[in-house]
Amino acid sequence: MREVLRGTFQAALAATDPGRLTARHLAGWSGPAPARLLAFGKAAGPMLGAALERFPRTPALGILPDDAALPAAVAAAPHVHLLRAAHPLPDHRSVQAGQAALAEAERLPAGGVWLVLVSGGGSALLSRPQGVTLEDKAAVVRDLMHAGADIHALNTVRKHLSGVKGGRLAQAALARGAAVQALLLSDVVGDDPAVIASGPTVPDPTTFADARAVLERFGVAAPEVARHLARGEGGEVPDTPKALPGVTSRVIGSNRLLLDAAARHLHDLGYGVVDLGDGWTGEARDVAAQHARIVQEHLNTDAPLALVSGGEATVTVRGPGVGGRNHEFALALALHLGPTGVWGLSAGSDGLDGSSGAAGAILTPDTLARAAALGLDAAACLTRNDSGAFFAALGDGLVTGPTGQNLNDLRVLLVSPRRA
Repeated sequence: MREVLRGTFQAALAATDPGRLTARHLAGWSGPAPARLLAFGKAAGPMLGAALERFPRTPALGILPDDAALPAAVAAAPHVHLLRAAHPLPDHRSVQAGQAALAEAERLPAGGVWLVLVSGGGSALLSRPQGVTLEDKAAVVRDLMHAGADIHALNTVRKHLSGVKGGRLAQAALARGAAVQALLLSDVVGDDPAVIASGPTVPDPTTFADARAVLERFGVAAPEVARHLARGEGGEVPDTPKALPGVTSRVIGSNRLLLDAAARHLHDLGYGVVDLGDGWTGEARDVAAQHARIVQEHLNTDAPLALVSGGEATVTVRGPGVGGRNHEFALALALHLGPTGVWGLSAGSDGLDGSSGAAGAILTPDTLARAAALGLDAAACLTRNDSGAFFAALGDGLVTGPTGQNLNDLRVLLVSPRRA
């Protein structure tokens, strides 16, 4: 059963490989080659590799996380400039990357096309603080994350503290008389291009007032940030662009594709598949409670059944433990199901779940019994947000390393048929 779960995760990743998705959409490119290429995010390496196969002579800038793998052909290309930066919080290299991206816009010829390849993680990797310091910006993002803010709320604030997000990067290209075509891999529920990587090539529907409301809703006190947002709300600072003529942004990969690939793989293995959808959000513990109720409804199945779901839960950090939303989901689900138990997997497609060092966790029918035998208090681990350490102690952390992918989370729960 472990191999079924691991195999399903790997099959879903293979079917949604960023390079393949990018190549598929570039195959029909018509007209002159783009004047320049820019790729940033967790999938920047394979996306850039596919673009360079299609346009081998086009100058390119790639911006990747420190631990992201890079295709050999990209690393060896003399006309490709590569930068590394931090994730999930920006560092000084993120600022250098943001400046480099704006410099690329300045090099665009009038009438040329800038091909921009965007994937999740870009919000941290591409940074140019505006109105606040990098330290202020990183601190408010960290505090919002710990308070359980989802990506929509986080990026509403990020866009109003940046000179590249919220359409400002594309705005710089338009000022040169160039056009922008962006291909995006979505790591956000709903696949809104304005939210993916904080929408650097997309008109921004949010305002300074919206950003200030996010701080208030999550109880985050950030005086310097709040003062900047108030200046923007009062008209002292120009808001993000609300229209960008000459810019096209297309989502080419999503959590929906990831779930579909997992479902196909499970169907081929003989499982009946119940697709619970890709729109799951909210606290991981609450999402687990809802999944537990659904599992209970399917326990009397006559044939092997797989429940699949996606989306992106959040975690309000209350304790000092190690973990992430997928670990927390799995532990909370184990506690809800008790001795009923199921085989299951919950993992981030990027291979990283919070502070755990793993992609997620594998759940077994005897998870709680094995934990008790080791002296682990499952409820206490959940209370202190220590789900990562809990599953690591059981040997049930799903460790993959960075996958070069980022299409949100995948959950698979396997329900065995009832016995006669």
